Amino acid sequence: MAERVRLVVLFGGRSAEHEVSCATAVSVLQALDLSRYDVVPVGITHEGRWVLAEDAMRVLAGGSARALPPTLVAEGPEVAPLATITPSETVVLPLLHGPFGEDGTVQGLCELAGVPYVGAGVLGSALAMDKAKAKEVLAQHGVPQVKWIAVREDAVGDDLATRAGAELGWPVFVKPANLGSSIGVAKADGPAALRAAVDGALSYDEWVVVEQAVRGREIEVGVLGDRDPQASVPGEIIPSREFYDYEDKYVTDGARFAIPAELPDGVAGEAQRLAVLAFGALRAEGMARVDFFFESPGRGLLVNEVNTIPGFTPISMYPKLWAASGVPYAELIDRLVAFALARHRRRAGRVGRAR
Repeated sequence: MAERVRLVVLFGGRSAEHEVSCATAVSVLQALDLSRYDVVPVGITHEGRWVLAEDAMRVLAGGSARALPPTLVAEGPEVAPLATITPSETVVLPLLHGPFGEDGTVQGLCELAGVPYVGAGVLGSALAMDKAKAKEVLAQHGVPQVKWIAVREDAVGDDLATRAGAELGWPVFVKPANLGSSIGVAKADGPAALRAAVDGALSYDEWVVVEQAVRGREIEVGVLGDRDPQASVPGEIIPSREFYDYEDKYVTDGARFAIPAELPDGVAGEAQRLAVLAFGALRAEGMARVDFFFESPGRGLLVNEVNTIPGFTPISMYPKLWAASGVPYAELIDRLVAFALARHRRRAGRVGRAR
């Protein structure tokens, strides 16, 4: 990137992960090299309005980031979505976690506008966001996973508890199929708790995933790249609560990270191999964080999820993994932008794509 790049930092959004996205944006804005980027922070409100984020501008100007995440997109003139992005000289950095941002919707908007953007494309974003479909695709590629059941809201009945008990055993974890940051996730140790957990998950999505509970270590690997993706050293999350939930991730900072993770011989390399395999199977691009359970003794490494827009807050695992692998925070962003530009140039000449 010899010339200064106009970088649209897109954050907020309509999903339940709005505040997480804002916290990520603060960290990214503070890390950007303004001699390399002409930064345009654009926030999306809970209602779906796009605004030029004046509070975020103050972060760039050196103002305090304290108390900004809940209000970061509350002020600023409203703009039309397509008017904020201009082809060729602009790169969009989507920091939108969850639906309406991490699921291919914003990626499709960028494709229509003919503008480069960081991260997975429409298909990869949609596949990885939908936990049920992601599990099906990963299974076809031979990726080891926990046992699961996916069910739509109109198919939830009394037989679900019977199936869960017979196929998965108790306890189980219930998740909305299309959400992240552990929002809507609950543990159920029997039929009554399962019904309550499913009802809670259905308040976020019409599909839910019921997963077998695993007594194992939580291992994560970062993947970075495009045609030749590379895996970071594995890290381990040691939760301060029963499991690594929203409070542990973003509120209390109580979880501990071990980077690199202390793993038996050969396990770290296998985690890296499986992370790259899962990354390719779901058509991810640019970046992803692949989450594992390590069951020992037992089945070894089991892929849990693939996150195509992992958290970038100071306490987030993805940037920590790459820092431990020799890629500091600012360079990580530079590489992601470079991948976005290279992909756009490579695809621009194909039939049906913007030139």
